[in-house]
Amino acid sequence: MTIHLEKGRANLEEFSATLIELAQTDRQIIAVTSDSRGSGKLVPFGEQFPDQIVEVGIAEQNLVGVAAGLASAGKKVFAVSPACFLATRSLEQVKNDVAYSNQPVTLVGISAGVSYGALGSTHHSLHDVAALRAINNIQIIVPADNFETREAVIAASKTDHPVFLKFGKKAMPQLPRLNNQFEIGKASVISEGNDVAFIACGETVAPAYEAAQLLKEQDISSRVISMHTLSPLDKAAVLEAAKCKAVVTVEEHSVHGGLGEAVAAILMQARINVPFKIVGIPDEETVAGSQGEIFRHYSITGEGLAASVKELLVNKS
Repeated sequence: MTIHLEKGRANLEEFSATLIELAQTDRQIIAVTSDSRGSGKLVPFGEQFPDQIVEVGIAEQNLVGVAAGLASAGKKVFAVSPACFLATRSLEQVKNDVAYSNQPVTLVGISAGVSYGALGSTHHSLHDVAALRAINNIQIIVPADNFETREAVIAASKTDHPVFLKFGKKAMPQLPRLNNQFEIGKASVISEGNDVAFIACGETVAPAYEAAQLLKEQDISSRVISMHTLSPLDKAAVLEAAKCKAVVTVEEHSVHGGLGEAVAAILMQARINVPFKIVGIPDEETVAGSQGEIFRHYSITGEGLAASVKELLVNKS
């Protein structure tokens, strides 16, 4: 079965286009990069707004410190750097200078997850959500498609609180959804169903939707949720999803400390016993290869996720 969805562009490209649009009417918007103008798709931004972009070189700690300083002076700052380095090399600055100081900096982690797949474990960003969820006062947003990306960037430009945005490199399909509303902290429902609930984030929402279409052919209905905000997490959406016969979480992140464990904690504390599986990157030496190859290896595909659902439902019965 071939799943036909309208083609979009990479979320990172949508981020750049939206930032340019916002900067045309708001001179307070500043982009700060760590030798990542090209990889962050910000060359057009720099050409149009040379006075609104700052390059600090390969110095992520300085990136965050400079961004916090500019924000304290009233600027709307988007600090752009590879996610694998932004969430670790500069974690102290993110914690103290941005989050604990409540500076409205938007930290933009680019080439996240396994987007840098062939470069190996040093460039995989499978830890960022786990690290940042443990820090108070930072909103974590992982958009699934161009619509969520655009809305997330606009929302980030308006908020008075720190934000972490996470983008991959792949061109993303435009997903269907029950409504075209976006709100930080409120999950987006892609499709309705009663048999299984997929709770996914970022670039794993598309394969979850593909799995739902495959299962539909076998008379298994699927609720697909884009949990674009991981902090604060939409508890009500999780509890509603648990009314299904099984729940599967999907993420381009370690199975430790990410979406799956956050959902599991909500279910356990609510004393809900439902067949449940976390699909992500297991605790092992990371496979190198393209994002697609890594997804196939860990069954983060429509076929792989559909198989996981059938296994859960069979074991339940």
